[in-house]
Amino acid sequence: MSVLPLIVGAQSKSTAEERTAAYLQSVRHQPSLLLAFLREMPKGGDLHNHLSGGIYAESWIDFAVQDNLCVDRTTSVLIAPPCDASCDKFNSKPEVRCAYGDPVLYNSMIDAWSMRNWKESEGSAHDHFFATFDKFRLASYNHTADMIAEAAARAAEDHLQFLELMHTADGGKAAQLGNTVGWNEHLAQLREKLLAAGLREIAASTSKQLDSDESAMRARLKCGLPDGSPGCGVTVRYLYQVLRGLAPEQVFAQILLGFELASTDPRFLGLNLVMPEDWYVPMRDFELHMKMLSYLHEIYPKVHISLHAGELAMGLVPPEGLSFHVRDSVERGHAERIGHGVSVMNEHGPIGLLREMARRNVLVEICLTSNDVILGVRGADHPLPVYLKYGVPVTLATDDEGVSRSDLTHEYLRAVETYDFLTYKDLKKMARLSLEHSFLPGASLWADVKDFYRVSVCGVSNSPACQKFLGGSERASIQWKLEEEFANFEKEF
Repeated sequence: MSVLPLIVGAQSKSTAEERTAAYLQSVRHQPSLLLAFLREMPKGGDLHNHLSGGIYAESWIDFAVQDNLCVDRTTSVLIAPPCDASCDKFNSKPEVRCAYGDPVLYNSMIDAWSMRNWKESEGSAHDHFFATFDKFRLASYNHTADMIAEAAARAAEDHLQFLELMHTADGGKAAQLGNTVGWNEHLAQLREKLLAAGLREIAASTSKQLDSDESAMRARLKCGLPDGSPGCGVTVRYLYQVLRGLAPEQVFAQILLGFELASTDPRFLGLNLVMPEDWYVPMRDFELHMKMLSYLHEIYPKVHISLHAGELAMGLVPPEGLSFHVRDSVERGHAERIGHGVSVMNEHGPIGLLREMARRNVLVEICLTSNDVILGVRGADHPLPVYLKYGVPVTLATDDEGVSRSDLTHEYLRAVETYDFLTYKDLKKMARLSLEHSFLPGASLWADVKDFYRVSVCGVSNSPACQKFLGGSERASIQWKLEEEFANFEKEF
């Protein structure tokens, strides 16, 4: 924390929070000092983080080398061996390891697998962004432990306490089962067929695989050893990630697996539907997907749901396609959180919808960099100020920090530099709300979220009664950890 100087001459009667807020105001137009401040600021949780999108391209190259993969020199798509025999620059399918000695190949792969150096003259940022995943996909199959370890280590560097990672943890087995069983518009019958065909066995094997992946992740981070990574201190949980661009029978099978996993494995806190919202199948089947969620919600009412909705912009889809996704996700899809929500003001009755979201306490996961890069929506065009105006809870999130070449610190930096009205208390509230609206089990530390008054048993200090309360609530215990880190952070000012 030595990079953060104390404010000289601050009034002795001011609180630590007030002095910290004053310091932020004093450096908000000094990018280097502002970045240092925000890097050290505790941030709670990242609730919108795709595991595969969170990995930096340099790591994918390392994974591909370990797996002896090849790369198409023209497209940067990974290919299974055999590769060309040498690293000659005229060979079209060299081993990925050739990139270590070929700066042109190495840099071209990073640029192809991320938004680094992308230029408008090269085509659509939206298309480039989503095309990255198929290019490096082969490197992901054997490296889940490495991926979780990288996500946790980076979260610790960002002073996060918690991660909810979106993860298709079954490796596509549920989708394959859905394809085998086939479609049935009677969802109750389809559910029974999938369960009879072995979907619960897929859930059990998925949990077993996660046991292995997490054990390997802890070994990579050296957890429990004196030189263990700070990432070991980050609590990591998962949302089962449904690929909604597939056929209906495959989507339903995945959604069902998500509900089953969240009901049987406490590490899976809920589910989310992913893949570009503007693609043909997600647009065509949006209402069907809401019907699936509504049906399964009745059977599994305790399972949490967060949904991508409103990751759209005018011109990306026809106007009518912008008019109902957020509302339907809340009202029919039972979403407790909305990811992105960029097109909310294009919805039918947007002001009424905002008031409904505030009343229902539906949090919006705001992904500023992603929305700028993919949709071209930024600054005054972004609905963040509108959500705040109408009392809709929000928090900042990364989305795909590896592809975007960002991190949560830079999401906070972008927010402060873009919106002059944001204060330290606003940022602190966003961090607190990330844990309040996480899908962690247990009671909240807060009796009053509006003014952040603690529950009475923990109102003064960490008494034995408070310790007992924290021990019985995973949510409250991590919230307490965040408050301790805020107290230590604010002492610097």
